[in-house]
Amino acid sequence: VTASGNASKKGILLKNSETLENAHKVKTICFDKTGTLTKGELNISKIYNYSNIEEKEILKKVASIENKSEHPIARAIVKKAQEEKIKLEDIKKFKAIPGFGVEGIALNGDKYLIGNKKLMIENNIKMNTNINNNDEHILVNQGNSILFVALNDNLIALIGVKDILKENVINVIQKLKNKNINIVMLTGDNEKTAEIIAKEIGIDKVISNVTPKEKSEQIKKLKENGLVMMCGDGINDSVSLVTADIGVSVSSGTDIAMDSSQVILMNDNLEKIDDLIEISRKTMRNIKQNLFWAFFYNICMIPIACGILQPLGITMNPMIAAFAMTISSLTVVLNTLRLKR
Repeated sequence: VTASGNASKKGILLKNSETLENAHKVKTICFDKTGTLTKGELNISKIYNYSNIEEKEILKKVASIENKSEHPIARAIVKKAQEEKIKLEDIKKFKAIPGFGVEGIALNGDKYLIGNKKLMIENNIKMNTNINNNDEHILVNQGNSILFVALNDNLIALIGVKDILKENVINVIQKLKNKNINIVMLTGDNEKTAEIIAKEIGIDKVISNVTPKEKSEQIKKLKENGLVMMCGDGINDSVSLVTADIGVSVSSGTDIAMDSSQVILMNDNLEKIDDLIEISRKTMRNIKQNLFWAFFYNICMIPIACGILQPLGITMNPMIAAFAMTISSLTVVLNTLRLKR
């Protein structure tokens, strides 16, 4: 109870006591990229238009559809449209495809697919011959996440969206690595972009281009080597948060991510993960100390009070033994209260 209260004061909300028991045993921590390692405050850096439609019209259609989504990339698209004072329109149908993107049907019946390259391949989208193949590589090499936009089975645009790292994320990763914890970036983003970000942060292992189901499968494999903690914030992370031994979500994440996790960080400061591990370690050490003192008093005093050692001339008034029992309880409480510090 003391440790849970201390964690709450530090902005770490724990849903159960098992988390405190296990956090210090974690061997691997998996991080989602967008919104977890990065701020999730994305900005559109470049739009490549391969159609006869005006760029503003494309942005209008994409933003109108993405306005129904909670994903950080969707918010970046809508923000760009608002900055350019583009009025969004109603749509007939919206469908989120976790790990891939979104599908929307405009009022005029046009079908839009907006998401990653996997979404395009799955739906047999035609990559028009007039597309410059270098465009995708340019965006990736600049650290952009890429949004493919298809209209009625034809690719019409590429949108490069760039994010920035959280201020202290490099120090956090280094602290965790110093504890001999394996750090893994587990993301649905493309391989090149993920590797660029991971290298900047100091993460050696990257698992990219994975769907929510594949994320879960990867965590199951990692669990073979010890306890796994997963840190994420989006709908795409909900399955992996449940699969991991300890799921950690930030308060700015989606409702389903917070519901799926055992730990909620009340702010976006990832240093709280290091705090959680330290609180867990000190709590379990404190419990072992308490058990020692409780048993020490009982083992010493009860046999003497029962008269077992009377043949040896060692006796004790039972009242003294009762007082010693009270002292043992007091010792446990006072030792526990040290956790507040």
